[in-house]
Amino acid sequence: MENIYKIGITQGDINGISYEVIIKALSDNKLMELCTPVVYGLAKVASFHRKILNINEFSFQFVKDAEHLSIKKPNLINLNDAEIKVDLGESTPIAGKMAEISIEAACDDLKKNLIDAVVTAPINKANIQSETFNFNGHTEYFSHTFASQKTMMMMIANQLKIGFVTNHVAIQDLPSVLSESLIFQKIQILNDSLKKDFACTNPKIAVLSLNPHAGDSGLIGSEETEIIKPAIQEAFDKKINVFGPFASDGFFASGQYLQFDAILAMYHDQGMIPFKLLAMEDGVNYTAGLPIVRTSPAHGTAYHLAGKNIASAQSMRNAIYLAIDILKNRASLNEPL
Repeated sequence: MENIYKIGITQGDINGISYEVIIKALSDNKLMELCTPVVYGLAKVASFHRKILNINEFSFQFVKDAEHLSIKKPNLINLNDAEIKVDLGESTPIAGKMAEISIEAACDDLKKNLIDAVVTAPINKANIQSETFNFNGHTEYFSHTFASQKTMMMMIANQLKIGFVTNHVAIQDLPSVLSESLIFQKIQILNDSLKKDFACTNPKIAVLSLNPHAGDSGLIGSEETEIIKPAIQEAFDKKINVFGPFASDGFFASGQYLQFDAILAMYHDQGMIPFKLLAMEDGVNYTAGLPIVRTSPAHGTAYHLAGKNIASAQSMRNAIYLAIDILKNRASLNEPL
């Protein structure tokens, strides 16, 4: 019998499109055959969004905790019964606080093995900041919460997988953050994740350069010769199929990326811009290197779309399916979930 995984879903920012994409994704009957989703959210806010969006054919099963789920049905654990104000399209402190308590509740249940994976809906990285949440994003929060020093943000879509050496780092700080050891570590994380999470038996990895034209032999920066190439050589010597560094413009424009199982970008926009152009609405954010499985749709709160019933749920749907696929791949290798 196929395992029915329990997939936690955080509510994200209540003023954005999170509830819209969650409800639309969970309306997929095929998805219900594969998992039991449980949203960590607010019953009154969910009902508000459903009414605003005029989605009448969908309903949550309201449950008190993850130990009392309705199998193969969309569940919601109500985290707060107070009247929480929804300001569609606005960034508010209460929205940030509600996003935080949702993430915390899901993580608590992950630690208790009450759910098998978590899909995080988009947050506003500014309004969620508090004394208890002082992180640049989900990736950093989950790395801290699960005491995982060797993690990496990945973007996934069909034939395209991009890992990142750095996440949310200012461009001016990159030279001081990048190092040979860090790049080598990220190559290892990417290679390991491709094997256990994506069932790639012999992964082939491309590493991008930092500078234009891959540094032009030192004419436009020395990072390629001093830190990137040595990291690639060290990984190659350890039997990892890794190549580069490649200048990112020609690498993506020529379709060369299709020859590799994954690509390692040096910084956020270097990988994100081609990914979002090529993946459109299909992309998924994944945190590699965690002991648990965490995915997320590859878009933000989209305040400008909130309440209009025009947001695509494809990325959220794909994030749930990807979490299930990774759970299956890890289970086949007897890896920890």
